[in-house]
Amino acid sequence: MAATEAHAHLLGEITCNSLLQKLQDIWDEVGESDGERDKMLLQIEQDCLDVYKRKVEEAAISRAQLLQALSDAKVELSSLQSALGEKSSAGIPGKTTGTIKEQLAAIAPALELLWKQKEERIKEFSDVQSQIQKICGEIAGTLTIDDQTPAVDETDLSLKKLDEYQCHLQELQKEKSDRLHKVLEFVSTVHDLCAVLGMDFFSTVTEVHPTLNDSTGVQSKSISNDTLSRLAKRVVALEEDKKQRLQKLQALASQLIDLWNLMDTAEEERALFDHVTCNIGASVDEVTVPGALALDLIEQAAVEVERLDQLKSSRMKELAFKKQAELEDIYAGAHIEIDPEAARERIMALVDSGNVEPTELLADMDDQISKAKEEAISRKEILDKVEKWMSACEEESWLEDYNRDDNRYSASRGAHLNLKRAEKARVLVSKIPALVDSLVAKTRTWEEDRGVSFMYDGVPLLAMLDEYAILRHEREEEKRRLRDQKKFQDQQSTEQEAMFGSRSSPAKSTSGKKAVGGRANGGTNGTPGRRLSLNASQNGSRSINKDGKRDNTRPVAPVNYVAVSKEDAASHVSSTEPVLVSP
Repeated sequence: MAATEAHAHLLGEITCNSLLQKLQDIWDEVGESDGERDKMLLQIEQDCLDVYKRKVEEAAISRAQLLQALSDAKVELSSLQSALGEKSSAGIPGKTTGTIKEQLAAIAPALELLWKQKEERIKEFSDVQSQIQKICGEIAGTLTIDDQTPAVDETDLSLKKLDEYQCHLQELQKEKSDRLHKVLEFVSTVHDLCAVLGMDFFSTVTEVHPTLNDSTGVQSKSISNDTLSRLAKRVVALEEDKKQRLQKLQALASQLIDLWNLMDTAEEERALFDHVTCNIGASVDEVTVPGALALDLIEQAAVEVERLDQLKSSRMKELAFKKQAELEDIYAGAHIEIDPEAARERIMALVDSGNVEPTELLADMDDQISKAKEEAISRKEILDKVEKWMSACEEESWLEDYNRDDNRYSASRGAHLNLKRAEKARVLVSKIPALVDSLVAKTRTWEEDRGVSFMYDGVPLLAMLDEYAILRHEREEEKRRLRDQKKFQDQQSTEQEAMFGSRSSPAKSTSGKKAVGGRANGGTNGTPGRRLSLNASQNGSRSINKDGKRDNTRPVAPVNYVAVSKEDAASHVSSTEPVLVSP
């Protein structure tokens, strides 16, 4: 009331009573009737009642709004607690009495705190869900720059829900890491394969996805299912390409080696393609050298194969003749007669006709060479004995010439060397019969095993040995005749000495030195020189003329079947040597 009065004082003491008094004065002055006065006072009272009534209504509405605000605040407080999962009442006002405004004032700090927590939770949820959405988009391959921030469900902002999102995010991050690792492995494999195949890695990998090139960061590379699938397919395709190229290169390398071997290519020329032939036996995984399976390298090998293939025919005659020469050398060393002219004509005809593959022709000649070597090996023991026999015959011939030399015991220069040789020659000559017997036995065994005659330069060896035995027998008979003749001459000389007291000069006597004559090869024994032509060189070699052909002319062997005409010749030959007969 005091406040009202003070307010009235401030307004110039204007109050209801003062106003009513002033109104009464005016009515008195005007002369209003009591009825009018009562009517106007009733109207004033009604107007005042209406104002009070309106104020009461406004106050009631204000109270209702405050109550609704209090109720809303309590509901919001409850919903925030529920959304945030806050079951604790810490910070929540326990006062539920007092004026409405007091209750609102008490609940406001708690609401503000919960709102702040809610904003922080929403931000946390938004960050986690954004990362989840981004990773899911990367995995699905649908991530775009314009992707919007995901909507956060504000009805559940609890820590439990946040933990679920975070666990999901960790799982996705792990999956992303695994996928990224797999992508990098695929990219590395593609890089290695492109290096071996000589392909452009950048264009190859960017065809799968633009983010896979080296200029982009690791985290920016695509890890989608489609990218992984396409990378896997590209790796499979490159590995298949690598396998096919390796097979093609190995086939070309095999052809190169066959052609090189066929054409006897020099090592320097072969070394130019070491990078091709080095992988001939390698597996797919073992070929890792950059450019080892490049298309230009394979093309280079193919061009070389084609070039050699074209040269093959032109060089076949040369190679075939070279092998024919080797074959003839083997036969010559084994003293087997062949017709080289006919063989060379046959080779020329086969190569010119084109009806036989060069490799087959050379393989056939290699087979012939192999068989010839086997034949030579089977004849080696007999041929060695033939060499010894011929050598002994040469020494025998030399010894007979030496024995006919009247000055062999003179003190001339080198006489002692001839004397030593003569001693060795006598030992060697004494072994000839046993050597011939052994040679005949081995030759017969060889012929029985194979069913063919043992030919020596086109002449049967046994026939040669038989003829030698006959000539040796004839020579022994000649020696015996000379000894008997000398004995008869000595006896006549003794008788003449007894009768006349003097002895005739032996220098004038008939001597076998000139009576017998020369060697059996062209002398008095009538030995057929062609039958015993045992190759003068004694090493089985044949001369080669300018045209590369073999000269089949066989010189006469230095076997000497000479009738001894002097006493010394008869004294150095055993009269008890066995006589070889024809088998």
